[in-house]
Order: sequence, then C-alpha cells, then structure tokens
Amino acid sequence: MMSDRPKLTIAYSSIPGRIKGITYPSRREDREILVLVQNIEESSYVFSERSAKLVELKNKGVAKSRNAALDRASGEFLLFGDDDMQFIESGIDEALVYFEGHPECAIILAQAVDESGALRKNYLSQITPLKLTNSARAATYEMLVRVDALKEKKIRFDEDFGAGATNFLGDEYILIADALRAGLAGVHLPVKIAIHPKDSSGSRWGSEADLSPRAKVFSRVFGWKAPIYRAAFLVRTNNPWPGLGKALRFIFAK
Repeated sequence: MMSDRPKLTIAYSSIPGRIKGITYPSRREDREILVLVQNIEESSYVFSERSAKLVELKNKGVAKSRNAALDRASGEFLLFGDDDMQFIESGIDEALVYFEGHPECAIILAQAVDESGALRKNYLSQITPLKLTNSARAATYEMLVRVDALKEKKIRFDEDFGAGATNFLGDEYILIADALRAGLAGVHLPVKIAIHPKDSSGSRWGSEADLSPRAKVFSRVFGWKAPIYRAAFLVRTNNPWPGLGKALRFIFAK
C-alpha cells in the first residue's frame, strides 16, 4: 500500500510584513509547503497562497520557527526556506535522489548562489562527509534533513541562537554538531539548491556585535576546547583579519 506521506516538506519562516515576498516552488502532489509566521500580534496580513499551509506562531526567533517546522512536517524530508530567497528545482531533485540512495544520510548541506548566480561561499566540490571541522558556515536554506532521523535522536535547533535571538547566528552549525555527536551522518552535496541575496546575518563579519555570538557558538559546540577552534577558524577563514585586539577577544571569548 502506498503511503499518503509527502516526500518533501518545504517550510518557510517569515513575519507578517514579509510574507508577500515569498517565491513559492512548483506545486507537486508529493510535496507539502508550510509557511510559519511569527509576531502575528504586531500587524495584520493576508495569506492567499492556496498551495501552502499557514502556521501562526506567537513566539520570536527563527530557531523556534525551524523547530515548529520539525514538529509539524509531514514529509519524509524537510527543506528550510526564508522569505527572501527561492529554490532551484533541479537541485532539490538531486538532493532527494541522494537521500533515497543513502538511507544512512540524515543531513545534506547543498549550495546556494546569490542574485548574480555566483556561489555565495567557497563550497566543497566533492561529496564529503559532514564533520565538526567543515560545517561551521552552514546556512539553513542550504540544509535538507531526514525528519524521522532527527526526531528519533531528539535533535532540535538551539533556540538561544539564530536570527531573532541575542546570538543571531550559528543555529545551523549547532544542530549539525548535535546530530553528529548523536551518531547521525550527513554530507556536503555539490548541487545548487537555493538563490539567496548576498547580504545576510551570517555574512556579517569583524564587529564586536558579530564576533561575540560567533565565539559563543564555538563555546556551545566545543566547550573548554573552544579557544583552539576559534583560533583555527581565524586562520582558515577567507574573511578579513579583524585586528589583533578583536582576534584575541574572539579567541578567548572576552
């Protein structure tokens, strides 16, 4: 007997003032689309997309929205979307084919391009297992997950991190780290899956405002070993050198 379960859930996180900007993917019978709207008490809005299911949340913070998506997703796989980007259908198809051929894989990190079609960062060019040392720059719209695998291990986004929280980045990396330590596996898959504006919260670099939450992400993932990994991150990053004072404060989380 065939299951009525969708193959894929695509879950968009938004707020009332931005919901009209969502570019929806193609309608398919094996696909579920969720739109999770936060801060609904602050302004009114009209939701008219018939192909999507609306989920209204009274809380704030994108990690809370992503966790709500994990809780409500009916699909076998889950893809996270933002209200200012669009997906590449061929990339989605390739990622799902990989998932179906590799049942041990719980997380895929794919690639994204900016408005000009250029890759948003330096991605690995070959299929490579996810590790703590190669996934710190993950973005949510690059990520697909096997829903049942994460639920079985009780893997969720840390709601103290991510847009809308004081520590406004790093929620994706923390989820990956928690999943790997729980015994789940994932890969970098060199397929383009999303188009996202070049500027984003994760692209900020070099100010006290972003170095402090970045330092806390490493503390959350590595504990007392965090200074070693923060120093290694400074050496390996393509971002400009922030200056000796900021570098030392970042390494020692001061």
